[in-house]
Amino acid sequence: MNYTAVIFKQDDWYAGFVKEIPGANSQGKTIDEVTENLKEAIDLILENNLKHNLEDLNSLNYIEKEIVV
Repeated sequence: MNYTAVIFKQDDWYAGFVKEIPGANSQGKTIDEVTENLKEAIDLILENNLKHNLEDLNSLNYIEKEIVV
């Protein structure tokens, strides 16, 4: 999946966030460092969201279905 990173320079640092994922933000000395940090933030946020959603579903009968977006 593709996401939109918004990166800007602040003094000697770069900072950025991902428009589609609230809370996915980071900083770094280079644009590449910010980009890699944002990828890690996306992974952590999505993994955490999945964990919490599965915990909520433990008491329910549910069907898993793969969808392509």
